[in-house]
Amino acid sequence: MLSARNQLSGTVMSVKKGRVMAEVIVKVGEFEVAAAITRASATKLKLKKGDKVAAVIKATEVMIAKD
Repeated sequence: MLSARNQLSGTVMSVKKGRVMAEVIVKVGEFEVAAAITRASATKLKLKKGDKVAAVIKATEVMIAKD
């Protein structure tokens, strides 16, 4: 069970693994969410394009900017 309340259901669009980190792009509705996770975590989860996942967002602050 997770304590984070902001969980967005989506589909993995891509997984790019580097030496240490992995970039995971998740399609959530009409938007894309990018997540940087460890390569070990991406491997352990066996993430691949088309997987149904939840993007779990836990932040201590949100900043807003306006032009």
